Amino acid sequence: MKKYVAGFLCVAMAPMLVAGTRAAVQNTYVKKLDPALDKIVAPGTAVEKVATGFIFVEGPMWREGKLWFSDVRGDKVRTYDPKTKKVTVVLKDSGGVKDAPPDKNFGSNAMVTDKDGSILLARMYIGTIERMDDQGNLKPFLSNYEGKRLNSPNDLLFAKDGALWITDPSFGLPDMDKDPKKELKYNAVWRYQDGKLTPVITDMTQPNGIAFSPDGKTLYVSNSLPDMYVRAYDVGADGALSNPRNLISYPGEANDVPDGMKVDSAGNIWTTGPGGVRIISPEGKVLGQIVIPEIVANIGFADDGKTVYLTGSTSLYRLHIKIPGELPMYYRK
Repeated sequence: MKKYVAGFLCVAMAPMLVAGTRAAVQNTYVKKLDPALDKIVAPGTAVEKVATGFIFVEGPMWREGKLWFSDVRGDKVRTYDPKTKKVTVVLKDSGGVKDAPPDKNFGSNAMVTDKDGSILLARMYIGTIERMDDQGNLKPFLSNYEGKRLNSPNDLLFAKDGALWITDPSFGLPDMDKDPKKELKYNAVWRYQDGKLTPVITDMTQPNGIAFSPDGKTLYVSNSLPDMYVRAYDVGADGALSNPRNLISYPGEANDVPDGMKVDSAGNIWTTGPGGVRIISPEGKVLGQIVIPEIVANIGFADDGKTVYLTGSTSLYRLHIKIPGELPMYYRK
């Protein structure tokens, strides 16, 4: 039996190295499984490794010419500048605990830019979402539901109506669902609007990545453990969900569980999971797979949407595509 914990791989810290290259990385490639992939990713597209030396990276967010990301096990928020190839630490102890052990998922995770230009940051260990400015200064935002602490907020996404959607698994708690700090009975997907936090999905065991179709009428959520799948929902007024169905399921167990996901402008779902990133049509057909020699936890569209960054455990990877990805609600190019 393979041992896995929330898709996070425990590796030793490597020396920081930042180096751009246009050459294909060994054992890294785009695998075409359907001719339709050619309209999305040009044949022969290289996948570049642009930065490395981290422990386990997550939460990519493009903002004003830089990629922001969390080193979940390094317990830091960092930025990568593609012009200078420089990596900068913006926030230490990003999960809310000082000197977190590098074999635990105690750091920060997702980031998203809010309407006012501030950044919302998921701080896993202390179970909060906080506002952060460009210098890493923090202010409270969300921390509890009806007096009970959130588990460990993971992914964040604004819908077209301005509501914030949040996945809240238990990965940031030392003993996950059995941890004494866990106060909620479920691991929810939340919707937050006009000061009201509502649990909209409570029957997924470990919800993780989240995305909307371009028209906002379909919600996709990945489940990491113990069953691995991506579920789709119809979205109605005020975020009401109906017609749940599995878009894709993965058999067995794996180290690289379904985690983050994004959707491109044609409605294709880019989802991490066993064996890398799958590009799936809205009908559930797998068009292609991006194979990386590390666990890929998440995906971020950048620049004009035709640049894709992959957070691959110890490294950042990048490729360029033919159609733009769907950009976040309050995107700052």
